[in-house]
Amino acid sequence: MNIRESFEEKELEELSPYASHSRNSRGRAVAEPECDIRTVYQRDRDRILHSKAFRRLKDKTQVFLSPQGDHYRTRLTHTLEVSQTARTIAKALRLNEDLVEAIALGHDLGHTPFGHAGEAALNAVCPDGFAHYKQSIRVVELLERDGRGLNLTWEVKDGILNHRTAGHPSTLEGQIVRLCDKISYIHHDMDDAQRAGIISEDDIPITIRVTLGGTCRERLNTLIHDIVQNSMGKDAIIQSEEIRDAMATLRKLMFDNVYTNDVAKHEEVKAKRMLTELYEYYSAAPEKLSREYQKLIADGEKKERVVCDYISGMTDQYSIHKFEEIYIPKAWAVY
Repeated sequence: MNIRESFEEKELEELSPYASHSRNSRGRAVAEPECDIRTVYQRDRDRILHSKAFRRLKDKTQVFLSPQGDHYRTRLTHTLEVSQTARTIAKALRLNEDLVEAIALGHDLGHTPFGHAGEAALNAVCPDGFAHYKQSIRVVELLERDGRGLNLTWEVKDGILNHRTAGHPSTLEGQIVRLCDKISYIHHDMDDAQRAGIISEDDIPITIRVTLGGTCRERLNTLIHDIVQNSMGKDAIIQSEEIRDAMATLRKLMFDNVYTNDVAKHEEVKAKRMLTELYEYYSAAPEKLSREYQKLIADGEKKERVVCDYISGMTDQYSIHKFEEIYIPKAWAVY
């Protein structure tokens, strides 16, 4: 018995009967030899972690566009917080921590520069629309590794595709990530908004503070414990009605006071216009795309979709750089 097989045996002995056991994965679109050390979900986690799309998350907006300060979240720190929160819950429920981690690390790989503002801009101009959760799947199935994709397992892709609020993950591990994504952004966006002076604890209704806690840290702790207590030994990931309703109220408060706040979002109009201009430029001149994206068009991918692939893969700063390169006049001199 090799190391991987011993891990698989340990999963069968120790994990909940509702867990997704590595040995029972529905597999990959393209069959490949098993690793003698890592389970299939451990391999998926590592492939995502070493991907180019994952590295680019460090320079993509979470909520605050180009924030001045070292402590504001980026798309990468959001991803890591989702992963850690989800792993904590999975470990407590004896579910597959490796699967949870792989889904969490991959769930936002397809996000645009400038967060949801960038997503809205591409969705408005692309004839087929644009959604980051679908783009994340496109990244792992096609765009990474020069058009070969990462060849992830079915369970990881299912969790990535269904991480949005309206999603329905097929595994409990996917259900955990879906809920932890929401928990994490409410938690850390509130923390960032308080740091920016946009909102304070006094703006949160006293009933919510009594139910969830009086600080960001206390609220996160309450939300995690509630899920663990209500999901233990069950075939679904569950929140109590009281905590679920309180979290929904807190989320609405964030939308009303932070996500649509003029102070936090005043640069969004510029970002949307910039990405729209980039889309129109590359749609008219696809030969200006980098070589790997030109190849996708030559291989039969729709030009409009490939232009979205290129722009959505950009970091905030790279998209600004390309816009300046294309549209901003440069000083010149004659010697």
